[in-house]
Formats: sequence, C-alpha cells, structure tokens
Amino acid sequence: MKHVVQKKYSHAVIATDVVIFTVYEEQLKVLLIKMKKKPFVGMWAIPGGLVHGKESVDEAAQRHLIEKTGVKDVYLEQLYTFGHVDRDPFGRVVSVAYFALIPNAGLKLKTTSEYDDVAWFSVAHLPKLAYDHTEILETAIQRLKAKLGYSTISYSLLPKEFTLSQLQHIYEVILGDALDKRNFRKKILSLGLLKRLGKKRSGGASRPAELYTFLKRSSLIASVL
Repeated sequence: MKHVVQKKYSHAVIATDVVIFTVYEEQLKVLLIKMKKKPFVGMWAIPGGLVHGKESVDEAAQRHLIEKTGVKDVYLEQLYTFGHVDRDPFGRVVSVAYFALIPNAGLKLKTTSEYDDVAWFSVAHLPKLAYDHTEILETAIQRLKAKLGYSTISYSLLPKEFTLSQLQHIYEVILGDALDKRNFRKKILSLGLLKRLGKKRSGGASRPAELYTFLKRSSLIASVL
C-alpha cells in the first residue's frame, strides 16, 4: 500500500540543504544522512532543515551543518534555490541550497537521534537520494568543477601546508582528468597565490617535496586552468 503523507504546511516555508564535499581515498565524496522519516525511511539525504523565524538562511545552513553532521568552520557558499511545487511531500517547501568544502583530515562526524546514520559516499557511487537531492547534488558538482577553473576555492580542500602534487591531485580527482604536471605547476606559481615555506615533506618512496601555503585562505578570482 502506498504511504499517504499528511501535509504539514499550508503556506510555503523555507529550508536549507548543505552539500558537503571532501576529497578522500582518491575520490570526490559527499556527506549524507540516513532518514528515519516516512516516506523516506532508510534512504539517504543531504543534511538540512527548516529556517527558524529569527535566523537568516546563512545562519540556518551553519546550524544544520553543525547539528546534523558535527561539521563547522568550513567554506560555505550559497548554491541555488530549489522551489519545485512538489519537491517535499509534507507541503510547499522552498530550499536554499549551499555547498561546503572541507579537508579530509581529522573529521569527527555525528548526527542527531532524528537520523539513523551519517557517512561519506563517493559521488560516482551514490545511493538513491530522498526529495530532489539528486538534482541539488548534481548542481553542486557542476558549480564546484566550474569554480576550480576561475577561483582559488581548492584551498578549502587542503591542509594549510601542502605540496604542489597534493594541489594538482585535488583538481584531477574533481575534474576526472589528468593534468600535465609541468604546465599546471608553471601556471599556478605564476599567479602569485602561493608561498613557498622553505621546508619539505618527507616520507614514502619519493624524494622530499616542497611545502607551500596559500597567501590568503579565501576564495579569490583567478584563472587557474
């Protein structure tokens, strides 16, 4: 028997959904939460929820990010507004979506009792998502790929100190394409965005590599590719 959902909202309400990306295990991954609520029991979804009456949408996105995943103090950018009339079975809900970028080191995930689980998924191997979250995620991936080419947004996926190989790896994983090592390094260094730290990272079979940092850990417009 088809589950009938009782409509909760007679007028439009505003929600936020936050697509959280990281690069981990040679893959671009997204953070999802497992639903308990009918009709989406057992399905995975992008973290989010309603906006309170006395908070901005930015504040709501940050709150849901912390409450439902334990993630905070990360790059966060408004993505797009999703307002299909039937996008939420509980009523007329308009979602202001965001995307967040975080490095993969030292993450401690948690969620509330409202959800069954929280976990990372490769964007290449996703479960079926609740609501219209497949559309939201696809839009976020397109935005991320585009911004890599004209901004320094990659800083938010790296530790403060990194090698040029690590930086290039971020681009290759997200774009799904190999980049010429010599040309990439020549271009990125010519932009004056990085500072050589005068020390090297050792370990492994390869020779020690120079460490760099971004002069500004913020998103700047720059023709990187």
